[in-house]
Formats: sequence, structure tokens, C-alpha cells
Amino acid sequence: MLVVTVSDKGQVVIPVEIRRRLGITPGCQLDFSLDGHVIHAEVKRQVVQTSVEDGFGMLVCKRPGKRRLADFDVALAMREAKDDRP
Repeated sequence: MLVVTVSDKGQVVIPVEIRRRLGITPGCQLDFSLDGHVIHAEVKRQVVQTSVEDGFGMLVCKRPGKRRLADFDVALAMREAKDDRP
């Protein structure tokens, strides 16, 4: 049996051996239930690991020509946004 300590915020660290065996990764959801004085935790949703490349092409600029971050003038954009107010 593995013993862990509860933090001031009620958090516990699930031992690495258990996380690996159950495939628990950041973002997974656990369902807790209480059976007398026993706490049960069930993995409800496992998050599939992704990479930066998986998001390639999700954001598309429909304006003609290439735009760079250096081309963006924050002050001008703020003035234009302010001018659009009724």
C-alpha cells in the first residue's frame, strides 16, 4: 500500500506507478465515489497526447498577403477599435 499526504488545498499526488498503469496523464478526469470510509477513483476520460504540429493550419488569415507580428501596430489597432464604438 502506498501512502501519500494531503496538502492544505486537499490535493494529493497519485504515485507514478499508478499513473502509468492506469494511463493517467495531465487533463484526465477522475470520478470519485465514497463507499463507507473508502474512496474510489475511476478514470473517466483519458486525454490523447498531441504535439504542436497537430495544430498546424488551424488558424488561417484570410487577408491577402503575408502578415507578420512585426507588422501589427497595437496602438493603431486600439485607436481603430475605439473609433468603432457608437
